[in-house]
Amino acid sequence: MADTHPDKSDADTKTQWAEDRTDWAEDRTVLANERTFAGWMRTGMAAIAIAVGLKAVFNEAEPTWLPKGVATVFIGAALIIFYAAWRNSCKGQRRLDTHDTEEQSTSTFGLLASIFSVGAVLVGGILWTL
Repeated sequence: MADTHPDKSDADTKTQWAEDRTDWAEDRTVLANERTFAGWMRTGMAAIAIAVGLKAVFNEAEPTWLPKGVATVFIGAALIIFYAAWRNSCKGQRRLDTHDTEEQSTSTFGLLASIFSVGAVLVGGILWTL
């Protein structure tokens, strides 16, 4: 009569493959989190570009504070986007472990978001002086 029980080594191999697939899935999620952060940073930069464009297009509008005010709304949106990108990316990175990839540190996310935020504030300040 043939043995119907699977070989122990076959079961161990299948278990290892399943664990490897789970580890790789987590690595992909870490990388996706980093790409999402980059996407949000690009969106914030687009908001700054819109602010500069609005100020340039409506520079001669009266009253002069109106185009500056609208541009400031987009600068504010950029700041909110940068903050949300930093907060959500850090939250995601802390929940995940890497296995075969090297993750960005949460301090890198914070540094980049801070630099972009300072740049946005400076652009806003320059727009108000023009």
